[in-house]
Amino acid sequence: MSSKRSVLLLMSVVLELTGLTRSFQPLFAFDGNSTSHRDITQRAVLRKTAEVCRDMTRTDGMDFSLTIDDSLTVDRVQEACSFSDNSTSLVSSVLFHTSIANMYFSNAYVDLVSVLSDEHHFDSEMFQKGRDLITKGVSAVKASVKLENFIAGRWTLGRVCHTLQDFYSHSNWVELGNTSPYNTLIIPEQTLENLAGPNISTCRNCTGENCDDNILPDVLQQGLLTSGYFSLLSSEKPEGKCSHGGSFDKTSKREPVGGINKDVIESSHGSLHHEAADLAVNATVELLEDIRTAVGDKNFLRLMGLSPSSALCFVIDTTGSMSDDIAEAKRVSFNIIDSKRGTQQEPSAYILVPFNDPGFGPLLLTTDADKFKESIDGLTASGGGDIPELCLSGLQLALTAAPPLSEIFVFTDAPAKDAHLKSTITALIESTKSEVTFMLTDVLSTRRKRALSQADAQLYRDLARASGGQAIEVSKSDLALATSVIEDSSSSAVVTIFQVVMNPGKPDNFTFTLDSSLRSIIIYITGTSSLSFNLTSSTGVSQDSSESSGPLGSLSSAGNLRRLTLNNDSETGLWEISVDSNDPYSVKVAGQSSKNFIFNLVEANKGVHGDFFLKEGRPLSGSNATLLLTVAGSDSVRIPEVTLYDSSGPTEVTGTSQSFGDSNFLVTFNDIPAGDFVVRLRGEESNASSRSTPSVFQRQASTQIKTSSISVTAQVNSTSIEPGSTVSIPFTVTATSNGVVNETASGTYTVRATNDRSFSSTSPSSVTIETDSGGKANGTVTLTAPDSAASGTDVTLTIEAEDAAATDINYIVLRFSIAAEVTDVNRPVCQEVSTTTNCSSSSLCDSSQWEFVANVTDGINGTGIDIITIREGNGTLNTTTVVGPAGENITVVSYQASCCADRVELSVVDNVGNVGMCVGQVRQSSTVAPVTAANVTTNLTTSVTTNTTSAGGRTLSTTLWFWATAVALPFWK
Repeated sequence: MSSKRSVLLLMSVVLELTGLTRSFQPLFAFDGNSTSHRDITQRAVLRKTAEVCRDMTRTDGMDFSLTIDDSLTVDRVQEACSFSDNSTSLVSSVLFHTSIANMYFSNAYVDLVSVLSDEHHFDSEMFQKGRDLITKGVSAVKASVKLENFIAGRWTLGRVCHTLQDFYSHSNWVELGNTSPYNTLIIPEQTLENLAGPNISTCRNCTGENCDDNILPDVLQQGLLTSGYFSLLSSEKPEGKCSHGGSFDKTSKREPVGGINKDVIESSHGSLHHEAADLAVNATVELLEDIRTAVGDKNFLRLMGLSPSSALCFVIDTTGSMSDDIAEAKRVSFNIIDSKRGTQQEPSAYILVPFNDPGFGPLLLTTDADKFKESIDGLTASGGGDIPELCLSGLQLALTAAPPLSEIFVFTDAPAKDAHLKSTITALIESTKSEVTFMLTDVLSTRRKRALSQADAQLYRDLARASGGQAIEVSKSDLALATSVIEDSSSSAVVTIFQVVMNPGKPDNFTFTLDSSLRSIIIYITGTSSLSFNLTSSTGVSQDSSESSGPLGSLSSAGNLRRLTLNNDSETGLWEISVDSNDPYSVKVAGQSSKNFIFNLVEANKGVHGDFFLKEGRPLSGSNATLLLTVAGSDSVRIPEVTLYDSSGPTEVTGTSQSFGDSNFLVTFNDIPAGDFVVRLRGEESNASSRSTPSVFQRQASTQIKTSSISVTAQVNSTSIEPGSTVSIPFTVTATSNGVVNETASGTYTVRATNDRSFSSTSPSSVTIETDSGGKANGTVTLTAPDSAASGTDVTLTIEAEDAAATDINYIVLRFSIAAEVTDVNRPVCQEVSTTTNCSSSSLCDSSQWEFVANVTDGINGTGIDIITIREGNGTLNTTTVVGPAGENITVVSYQASCCADRVELSVVDNVGNVGMCVGQVRQSSTVAPVTAANVTTNLTTSVTTNTTSAGGRTLSTTLWFWATAVALPFWK
């Protein structure tokens, strides 16, 4: 298909989607002037993240020069927040981009699966139920962060933000003249007031197409809160009530006709669209601040995904023959931790999954390097029984726990006993875009029985290829030489420039482009010992595989791996590598650069929420596919070429791109044939201060994109599960031909449903498409969370369908959060006991002290105080827990500081994340009698615990926020 035809096709889809919305557009505002949920979410995340970084840098006495406004970009915030060291290491914003994308895709998902749910959109005056969704969701986010489960926290946060943001578009809050967010929506203990009752009329007919004044004057004068009614199916609504409006809303045709939504500029109240969007941004910022206060600054930044480095993730076989491998895993991980601690290259998280037979796990996921070191140091090699081990079960745990785009290293010398999980692992690799590299050790010299056969090793090679990783086969004695790839990958800003896997092998020449932003370029080649190669630079200088040290770089070998480290002064431009081998081999060119890209498959939905949405599973053979592609590391880039490349063909499909600003592009590929593809990008960056030729760069995504003629879809009404409850997930398997439903198809498809938590689950073993069923078959999967499931954890469910010939498969990956019912919605209570001071002269403030004492309680039915943090102040905080007269736990807080710092702000968070704030302030002339222990603990008995924190260690084991003065009661925000 011609490039011109491709552009016309993409534009026709865009035009069809314009205006078909019931909320802020989920991802794209195609009119070019409106604001989408994606825009709102990203603006809020960038503002709050920058604010947190600013506060942290100023606390540490450093400068923060970034101006915080709505012009922030992901790259600028990432750069400004990279303050942990003074090194010159490169910083990549890829993980930050990916985390924000997780949040806005989850946000958009609400419009896909909850399209008819009034409470999810604050329609039909569902204010209490909408607020309840926010309350439950925020509680789940805080619980996830408390368990360091940041992935689940992001997906839940995105859904919460959607509902919160829709309030400002769908209600009359803006029309009432409000210029600040309605913070009662995120403070559940406050009462929703001034709601228009069910019998109160709120609207009148619009005047033709003009709906600017259709809200009744009495409603506006009395400040009554209302929202529009909406229905796809019926025009029924309470008499006199406003409608949402729009061509899909049947209620808007019934008197009073018209609507009040502000979703886009063309909406009924579109003249107020930007005011509503700005309020939605500010409300999202307030929500993020509440979460920040509950979880702390460092965990908040981890939730936002602000980390220049990926996780360090090991999956390790612990059977008897693996003692050498375990020792090497310890050595290399300890070296990475010790050398990178406190720098930009420190891993964002540490993950460890041991496996053997008959067990695997438990999973360790932590941000504490010392905890990881202790766990991996405690591994021992023992047992083993029969030869195969549960390698893929351990890998499944790692894939669902690790952040997207992680690199996972698997150490084993045995075949996989659970090879049936291969397709599930492949699905998770494609979904998470994580790389998996296998360290396969041959132990023929000690335990001949455990040697991997070629068939056993091929399973690992296939998985490595699907992920863009490598299968490195070495002897135990050479393992230390091969683990250099782990240290290579642990560097920040690692990018793949070029990668190809040839199976079957054949002699071939490959070209790739090196650009000036690249550092530490390494070429990895795997293959048999007979393989030879020749590398030629852009200026014609060559080096072959016989030279360990040549004009282009240094070569080392271990097992099937050759590692060629290029010289630091390597020329930019087009390079060539020629490989001579008839056996399978792989070539990977990697380096460090801040310039990279991420992509996600999206698909158009022309329903009520017409837009693109994240596509789970594989694209359909013979159909079109669309990528949302984001370039990281540059705010001024164009991408003249994006291709899908299949080396087994070789087949290459070139896409057509459309820019949506901020280095975001929609790339459409037409008529994709069957195959396994990788995404390759050629970009050009222009220097605004120079008229020189744009800098050209090449990047390649690691994860393969496979096509399928099977479609798997699921209907999920809720993505949260209460402990002890069961959810039913209806799914549909569809047979397609050239990308459209094959209504005459028939056949039986094998169904596999697996989850990573070993939760109880039921599913059919197969579904059958009958000749008269329109090419579709339905089934249902159930998933039961045990009573013991902790709130804040998550479970990943993979549903696969495979054809009868076992040659074609597709899947859908669903993520559910465990969220216990929220019963404690009240913030902890603070009562000032006393303020004592002798701050009489500002000139002598260094030698004078003051003290603030207060009692903090979460009440009889509360969940208890978790953490108390000094938000502002430079003194020492002591806490003692005692039991009050009614049996309630009371935390006695005593804060002492120099009179030079005469104000303290404390935050107190209970065990479900409810937050309050209080400020203690002294006056220079105040004189209060000294406080004794008897004053503090009057009517209190049974001291439980005592904690002390000074300015150098700001977080305690309890939580709450106080506002207090030397002579006044607390004032709650």
